[in-house]
Amino acid sequence: MTTYIPAGTGSLHYSATLGQGQGCRKTSWVSGVTYKRSIQKELSWSRGVSKFLQIQRCNFSQSTFSEHWKPLRTVTLSCLKDGSTRYFDFAVIGSGVAGLRYALEVAKHGSVAVITKAEPHESNTNYAQGGVSAVLCPSDSVESHMHDTIVAGAYLCDEETVRVVCTEGPDRIRELIAMGASFDHGEDGNLHLAREGGHSHHRIVHAADMTGREIERALLEAVVHDPNISVFKHHFAIDLLTSQDGSDTICLGLDTLNTETLEVTRFISKVTLLASGGAGHIYPTTTNPLVATGDGMAMAHRAQAVISNMEFVQFHPTALADEGLPIKPADTRDNAFLITEAVRGDGGILYNLGMERFMPLYDERAELAPRDVVARSIDDQLKKRNEKYVLLDISHKPREKILSHFPNIAAECLQYGLDITRQPIPVVPAAHYMCGGVRAGLQGETNVQGLYVAGEVACTGLHGANRLASNSLLEALVFARRAVQPSIDHMESSKHDLSTSNWWGRPVVPLSLGNDAMEKILTMTRKVRKELQSIMWDYVGIVRSTTRLEFAEQKIGELEAKWEEYLFQQGWEPTMVGLEACEMRNLFCCAELVISSALARHESRGLHYTVDFPHLEESKRLPTIIFPCSSVKSTWSSRQLHKQLMC
Repeated sequence: MTTYIPAGTGSLHYSATLGQGQGCRKTSWVSGVTYKRSIQKELSWSRGVSKFLQIQRCNFSQSTFSEHWKPLRTVTLSCLKDGSTRYFDFAVIGSGVAGLRYALEVAKHGSVAVITKAEPHESNTNYAQGGVSAVLCPSDSVESHMHDTIVAGAYLCDEETVRVVCTEGPDRIRELIAMGASFDHGEDGNLHLAREGGHSHHRIVHAADMTGREIERALLEAVVHDPNISVFKHHFAIDLLTSQDGSDTICLGLDTLNTETLEVTRFISKVTLLASGGAGHIYPTTTNPLVATGDGMAMAHRAQAVISNMEFVQFHPTALADEGLPIKPADTRDNAFLITEAVRGDGGILYNLGMERFMPLYDERAELAPRDVVARSIDDQLKKRNEKYVLLDISHKPREKILSHFPNIAAECLQYGLDITRQPIPVVPAAHYMCGGVRAGLQGETNVQGLYVAGEVACTGLHGANRLASNSLLEALVFARRAVQPSIDHMESSKHDLSTSNWWGRPVVPLSLGNDAMEKILTMTRKVRKELQSIMWDYVGIVRSTTRLEFAEQKIGELEAKWEEYLFQQGWEPTMVGLEACEMRNLFCCAELVISSALARHESRGLHYTVDFPHLEESKRLPTIIFPCSSVKSTWSSRQLHKQLMC
C-alpha cells in the first residue's frame, strides 16, 4: 500500500491518497503535518526531512532475522571477499557524475565499490550535451540563478535547496577543472558561457556539445587511478539489503547480478549511495541510454524509502526526429539523439512544416521559454497539424560558429544527409529527465539509514515542477559532495559482522528452467515492455487527463498481472533474477509511481499538465509524497526479493 500526501506549510490537514494495487484509492486525513512550502521560511524540505518522515509509519513486513538491530562487533573493511560476497565501507550504485564524484571523495576514508550496470561510461552524464549552469560571470548573481530556477520550477522548488546549489555550484566547477576537465574558453581566455532556455544570463559552462562526456572522462580517469576504488562493471543492482530497527529501516548493501557471468554477488557496505540515474525507458522515445530503467527509484521504493514528485517527467522538446532525415537510420535507435537546448539558446528558431514560426504564439520568451512550455507547444502543433515533427533552424548563424559550438550534432546529422549549417533539423519531444525521485535532505540523506542519494534518482527539491536547463549536472555535483561528510560519519560509527551477509536469502539465476522456457520468458518480457511504453506515451505523456490516467493505471495493472502470471507458469520463482525480467519489474514500479502521483495532483503545474485541471492552484503548491507501506496483496515488482517467501 502506498500513501500519497502533498506536504505543506503549517499545522494543517492534508488529503492523503491511499493506493493499493491499481484503481483503488480512498481519501483519509493526516493532521498536524508541519512542513515547508516552496518559497516560505518555515521548516525546510531538507532540514525537516527526518522529522517529517516520522509522521506516518506503516506496519510493513519485517524479516525474522532483522526484527531487532543488534550492536555488532567492528571489523575493518578493505574490500574483503567471501565467495560471492564482497565487503566495502562504501557502495556506490551508478557511474555517472554523482556516483564518481562521491566515490573520489569517500575513497580518502575507506574502500569503495562503484557498481555499474554496463560499461562505466554508459550513463546519462555521458549523453549530457549542453553543459553545467553556474554563476561565473560578474554581471550574474546567485539571486538571479535562484530566480530562474524557481520560475522554471513553477514555484514548487525548495528555496533553501536552490540557494545551496546555486551558491556552491561555482566551486564544484572549479574542482572539475582542477581534476582535468577541459571546458570551452572564449577569445578573452575566460570560460565561454552559453545561455539556454529559462536562463536570464550566460552561465552555461560547456565542452562544445559534449560536456557530459568530458566530465565523465575526467572523473573516470581519476577513479581508475585511485587504489581505494574498485569498479564492478556489468553488475545489475537487484535490490537493496535492508533491516529493521523498530520503525527505522537500515540499508546494509545490495545484491547484484553479473550480467556477463550470470553470477549473483552480494555487496555488504556500511554506507550506500544510490546514483543510478532516471527512468526514461518507461517511455518508447527517450534520450536516455538503455540502462535508464528506473532501477534505483524502484529499489528504494521497495526498501521503504520515501518517493516524491514522480508526476513531473521532463520531455526534452528537441530530440532528433529520424523520420525527417534525408537518409533514414538503418536500425531503430535504443535512445533518441538529443539536440541540445543550447541550439535554441544560440538563436535556433522553431518552425512547423509549413515554415511558420510558432513559439511566439505560445510564450513571449519564444524559443527561450522553459522546456515544459516548448515541449507542450510542439506537442500542440503536431496534434493540430497532424504532423510527426517540427523543424529547428540554426542555419542563419555563421557556419564556423555552428560547427565549433555543435560539432557532435553536425556530425550526427551529416551522416544522414543533413547539413545543419544549411538545413533545419527535424525534432520531436522525447522523455528526458525525472524531476521526482527518492526524497533527499540537504546532505543527500534519505529516511533509510545508511542510504544516500544524488543525481537524477534523487528528489532534492531543486527542480520543483520542472528542471531548468543544465541544472541537472550541477545538482549531481553539489549533492554528491554534500553527501560525503555524513557518509563518512555514518561509516565510522557503523559496526559490521561478517555474518550480516547471511541475513537475507540469496537471489537465484534461473538456469534450471532450460533454454525453451527462458526464450519464452524473454520474448514475452520484451513484448510487455513495448506495451507498457506505448501506454505511458499515449496516456501519461505531455498532456494528460484524469480519464486517461485512470485508464493507464488499469491497463498497466492488468499487463503486470498477465506478465507475472506468465512467468510463474513457465516455472519462474519469486526469488529468481534475470536482467530483462528485473528491469521489467522496475519499469512497472516506476510507471505506477508516475501515474499515481499524477492522479493525486489536481492542478496543472510545470511538467504536469492535465486538461481536467488546466490552471495553477496556489493551495496545491505542495510536493507529492509517496510513503511506503506493505500491501496485503502486492506484486512481484513491489517487493524486495529477499522478502518474497514471507509474503
